Parts: sequence; C-alpha cells; structure tokens
Amino acid sequence: MACQIDKHERARLEARAKVFKALAHPTRLFIVDQLTHGECCVRELAEMVGADISTVSRHLSLLKSVGAISDEKRGSQVYYRLQMPCVLGFFECVEAVIQTAAEEQMDLAAPRCTRTGLKR
Repeated sequence: MACQIDKHERARLEARAKVFKALAHPTRLFIVDQLTHGECCVRELAEMVGADISTVSRHLSLLKSVGAISDEKRGSQVYYRLQMPCVLGFFECVEAVIQTAAEEQMDLAAPRCTRTGLKR
C-alpha cells in the first residue's frame, strides 16, 4: 500500500525545505556560523564576509524570513542574532559526515601492501 503525503505534511516539508534553501549558500552559512558566537551588526558581517552591506543585507533578510535569525535596531545599527540554536548540532553533524567521507576517500586512494608488493 502506497503512502501519500497529506496537505499538512506537505506544508511542513515545504517549510523545512525553505529553511534548507536559505542555508544553502556559502555566504549565508558563514553568517550563521558567525552568529553562533554572538550577535553582530550588518556592518561587522559585511566586513567579515568581504561584501558590501546591501549584499549582506539581502542574505540576512532571507535568513530572517525563514526564522533562522532575528534582528534588533539600536540607534542607527541593526544587530542580528541566531534564532535557531539547533543549527549548531546540525553543522557539527554535517562536518562529521564530511570528515568521515574524506577519510574514506583517502583510505581508498592509499597504496595497499600485498605479499607481492605495493598495490593501488
């Protein structure tokens, strides 16, 4: 018997996909990673990223739209903070998978010793 996705499940999966899509850019991943260390203003983030403020602001807007970050205006500056602390565990998990895959690739590429000599 085939299982179909109902409309509530589809909406939940689409919302999850939006978050992953928002994170699926190296600059946005860098921004989120920086915000795990504490809040930053857009100017600071632009300097860290090496991009202009308008570009970083667009990235921040997208991250904010999916609830990954929040902002607070203080005087003339807007400060951003991480709203998804669970992303820390997710990043650690992804890094572990990447590390394991790299180690496995290195093991496959390493020369092997046999009774008759080295083997590739």
